[in-house]
Amino acid sequence: MRAAVLHEIGQDKLEVLDDVEAVGFGPGRVRIRVRATGLCHSDVSAMSGVLPQPAPFIPGHEGAGEILDVGDGVTGLTPGQRVLLCWLPACGSCAACRRGQTQLCLAGFMNAGTPNFKRPGGDVFGFAGTGTFTEEVVVDAGCAVPIPDDVPFDIAALIGCGVTTGLGAAINTAKVEAGSSVAVIGCGGVGISAIQGARLQGAAQIVAVDPVESRREAALRFGATEAVAPEALADAKQRITAGEGFDYVFEVVGKSATARTAYETTRRGGTLCVVGAGAMDDHLRLNMFELFFDEKRILPSMYGGGDVLRSYERAIALWRAGRIDLESLITHRVPLAHINEALEQMRTGASLRTCVEI
Repeated sequence: MRAAVLHEIGQDKLEVLDDVEAVGFGPGRVRIRVRATGLCHSDVSAMSGVLPQPAPFIPGHEGAGEILDVGDGVTGLTPGQRVLLCWLPACGSCAACRRGQTQLCLAGFMNAGTPNFKRPGGDVFGFAGTGTFTEEVVVDAGCAVPIPDDVPFDIAALIGCGVTTGLGAAINTAKVEAGSSVAVIGCGGVGISAIQGARLQGAAQIVAVDPVESRREAALRFGATEAVAPEALADAKQRITAGEGFDYVFEVVGKSATARTAYETTRRGGTLCVVGAGAMDDHLRLNMFELFFDEKRILPSMYGGGDVLRSYERAIALWRAGRIDLESLITHRVPLAHINEALEQMRTGASLRTCVEI
């Protein structure tokens, strides 16, 4: 079957090959025919080494398709069923799951260390235990989440990561209050979803911050009340909050420099929500006096900060009701053979989300 493979960490292009085989099918596992996958910035970060991932590997973790086969012991899933791929399934029995913090379950991360593909030359890993830049993938049954027939594969794919992450950051983690002021730094697919989440929560002012003009223009269509380049953020803070700072600031870039800017843009007693996934050696510096004196809440948000299955259901309900716009998040479409075009669109900021149709 065909798949897009990164041979070594640090390479900036994928090679589309037709000699890849999905492996590991058996009890408790399902085989999925991937129909659509989104390109998330985490895929690029794994390719560059910012996020840890063994190579060679197939990127992609934001996908949807239909079940081809189910292994022994799998219940509730049948061949032909439409599903989205959950890259961080909850085991239901660990300490985090028992506390109700299923987004912190480590079972999914354990999957990332087991190859789920192979080529004549050896094993191939799937990013985050999935690897959706391929025609077929074998995953644990918990990774396959059924979706209603009226949800298109491309929309379902977005819900599998970016939409859930952004909406959840605003609704579950930060719990944005009605009438509040919000700034979102980084307006790709996740940032735009955070903007939509803040709008749903009733924020009065939502300032989108991004260096790319087309993304700033898009942010206004999705609910931002103002959109500025990074160098104009200080002026927006002064004009909108009289210099006090925003009630909520979302950092959706994953860099210490932007996280520091976000901290400084948050009012005393306000909330900084860190959504971007960054590198282990990129350290955010804060002094002990400002931590004490400013009393700002610093809240990291992992995969939307809540039960992802409930978050999926909520996103579908909001989309059906016309409360969130998911179709317009997809600004580009490419076939798997042109996956490197999608990578370039993401790196340059030309796309919000590119849908890879497989």
